[in-house]
Amino acid sequence: MKVAFPVALEPDEDAAEAARLLFAGPVDFLKGVVAMDGLPPADRPEVCFAGRSNAGKSSLINALTGRKGLARASNTPGRTQEINYFTLGEHSYLVDLPGYGFAKAPVAVVAKWQALLKSYLAGRPTLRRAFCLIDSRHGVKPVDHEIMTLLDKSAVPFQVVLTKADKLGPNAIKPVLEQVETELQKHPAAFPQIVVTSSEKGQGITTLRAIIASLD
Repeated sequence: MKVAFPVALEPDEDAAEAARLLFAGPVDFLKGVVAMDGLPPADRPEVCFAGRSNAGKSSLINALTGRKGLARASNTPGRTQEINYFTLGEHSYLVDLPGYGFAKAPVAVVAKWQALLKSYLAGRPTLRRAFCLIDSRHGVKPVDHEIMTLLDKSAVPFQVVLTKADKLGPNAIKPVLEQVETELQKHPAAFPQIVVTSSEKGQGITTLRAIIASLD
C-alpha cells in the first residue's frame, strides 16, 4: 500500500510555545564521541541528525537552538568523524552525526566511523527518531538511500527534513516533494511526514522544534 508523505503542519499555539521555551532554555555541547564506550548514559530520549555533507546540518541545529556557533560546520566536507552530543536542558539529547558522502579522509578512518555509526543506530535504546536532512535543491540522492537503508535495518524511525527551501522558488518545491515521496516509499522506517525548512529564513523551525519536544 502506498504511504502518503504530507508536509508537516505548524503546531498549535500551546505546542509551539512549549517547544519555544524548551529550546530557549539551556542547550550545551556535551562531548564528541569516537567509540561506543564514549557514549553518555542512555538516561533520556535523544534524536539524531543525519545528512550528506553540505546538507545544512550545522545550520539547522544552530537555527533550532537559536545559537549561531553551537554546531560548527567543518571547512572540509565529510571531515568530521565524531558523533557530537548536545544537551537540550534535562529533556533530551540532540545528536549530530558525521556527514556522509564526499569524505576527504583515509579509507580506514571512514570505515571506522561508518562502523561506529552502524553500532550507534543499532544499539542506542533511547534513540527516538532520526532526522534525515535532504537539500531541497537536489532531492534524494543514491547516497541518501544508504543511510535510510541502514535506518530501516536498525528499526530506527526517520523523518526527512528538507533544508535550504529558501533557495527554491515558490513552485519549485512541489516536484522535489514528489521525488522525495516516491523515494521514501522504498523505506519502511520512514515517518510519513516531511518537514520543509530554511535555517536562514526560519521556515519550519517552529514545526521541527515542536516535533522534537513531543518525543518523550
